[in-house]
Amino acid sequence: MNHPFFLLMFFGTFLSAISQILLKQSANQKHESFLKEYLNWRVITAYLIFFGVLLLNTYAYTQVDLKYGSVIDTFTYVFVLLLSVLMLHEKVSKGQLIGNLLIIVGIFVYAL
Repeated sequence: MNHPFFLLMFFGTFLSAISQILLKQSANQKHESFLKEYLNWRVITAYLIFFGVLLLNTYAYTQVDLKYGSVIDTFTYVFVLLLSVLMLHEKVSKGQLIGNLLIIVGIFVYAL
């Protein structure tokens, strides 16, 4: 196991969550035109982040087994929930909380 590459992938999941928050912020805004709905700084930045994470993960997978990558990627859901609360001030539903707790428990069970 190569821990720096695991951390690299973990950082990528956090960046993916940030890009999803940017897309949500853009979707919540009223845009002047159809074109400006898709060509604004939030959407462009989010897709650039997605592309960067794709490259980052491709590089990290040179040292990380595929079976671990999918487990690390599930942290995106946890990060999105946390960032939605912190940045978008969204309320967490009982279902979201249970779902994220199941994800975390599943990760620990898989790690054992």
